[in-house]
Amino acid sequence: CASSLASCAPELMDTQAKPSAPRLPRYERHVQPCLAELLGTALFIFTGCLAVLEEPGGTGRLQPALAHGLALAATVAVLGDISGGHFNPAVSLAVWLLGGLHVTLLIPYWLCQLCGGVIGAGLAKAVAPSESFGNASGGALGGPTAREQLPAVLGAEIVLSSFLLLVVCMGAVNGRTSTALAPLCTGLTVTAAILAGGGVSGACMNPARAFGPALVANCWNYHWVYWVGPMLAALLVGGLVRLLLGDQATRLLLK
Repeated sequence: CASSLASCAPELMDTQAKPSAPRLPRYERHVQPCLAELLGTALFIFTGCLAVLEEPGGTGRLQPALAHGLALAATVAVLGDISGGHFNPAVSLAVWLLGGLHVTLLIPYWLCQLCGGVIGAGLAKAVAPSESFGNASGGALGGPTAREQLPAVLGAEIVLSSFLLLVVCMGAVNGRTSTALAPLCTGLTVTAAILAGGGVSGACMNPARAFGPALVANCWNYHWVYWVGPMLAALLVGGLVRLLLGDQATRLLLK
């Protein structure tokens, strides 16, 4: 009996020394992340749209690029620990493919991001002069003006979105390469992408960024491009990281 108690003692000590982590309340697991995605997306798109609507002459793409990049970096930094700081349906899809988002949150995230896009674009319309809003189509993406431009626009959206998603997945999701600088890297990537590809496709890379202003301004010219490009990029990058570039915990073939 004494020997059995002695053999049980280490187990009892381990149990007392290593208590199981408390499960988060349902509000913090489900409601709070969705609210963070709604708020972060609204603030990001409000800032981006307002930069387009209020652009002074001579700055070109520099002001919208900096506004989008800095706003995204700030919102990811302050809200990332709550929801992951996606603010983009394509990012949520890629993160889900890597196992960084539970499937039950994927659709709610998308809905909150789209609603946040509408709220952000609506707030931009409310504070901007009506003349500026009309001249810039509410900050909506112009899209290709002719069918012949579709391949170039779609190709640019796929490549630029892939660049952004690769930075997000490797910098924030993949364990071996994750870094505390992920919010800054994400914002800088958006800035670089807009500076480089803004003249080709508008460098949207975010269906929520396209949907909100398009709905508020009723501007749907080739709108589907800004869904197909980023979502296809999410599938490509998600597969690339999961199969080839990810660490052992991420790669599907090593599980």
